Amino acid sequence: MIKRTIQLLAVLALLPLAVSSFAQVEKYVAGTHYTELRAPVNTKDSSKVEVIEAFWYGCSHCFRFEPLIENWQANAAADVDFQRFPAMWNGLMKIHAQVYYAAVALDALEVLHEPVFNAINLEGNRLQNERQIGELFAKHGISQSDFESAFNSFSVRTKVNQAEKRMQDYEIRSTPNMIVNGKYLITTGENVPTQAEMLKIVDFLVEKERASLRSSGE
Repeated sequence: MIKRTIQLLAVLALLPLAVSSFAQVEKYVAGTHYTELRAPVNTKDSSKVEVIEAFWYGCSHCFRFEPLIENWQANAAADVDFQRFPAMWNGLMKIHAQVYYAAVALDALEVLHEPVFNAINLEGNRLQNERQIGELFAKHGISQSDFESAFNSFSVRTKVNQAEKRMQDYEIRSTPNMIVNGKYLITTGENVPTQAEMLKIVDFLVEKERASLRSSGE
């Protein structure tokens, strides 16, 4: 009798931990808070958990998301590989993707990323042609010749075309969207009402993938 009582007390002591663990697992549910992609997309580094922000410079929601995503990135663990991805489903978005990849090619993304957002969302400059874009780059120390060389380069245009094709793989329909490890898509909506909540789901899925990486490495 005493032995059974001790066993029962031990089970009861562990019950809150089990309930807590179950609640954590069930906090975010596929199909409700995030979408499982129909086919996983290869990531750049399989040893890390890849997190992609799909954005558009002309998206006011993306503009407001920037401080949140920058803070999240600054505090991300070393095993998280954060990447930006310029979404596109029209001609202007394709031009802005070209702006992004040109800035990357010039090793000037950190300098130009915020000014591009500001030009479109605060200053009313839509950056819809090469002249406007070149003038903005020049304001931030990029010569006209360097800009033209990068903006019109084969490598930049190839990256834009590759990104356009990958839009279907990521199943992106709006911005900003987050993709975790080429498997999960997170967007704001009825069940994810805020951008801050979207990042909480990203953290949840990162931990899910981190655990999977650990188990596969054993």
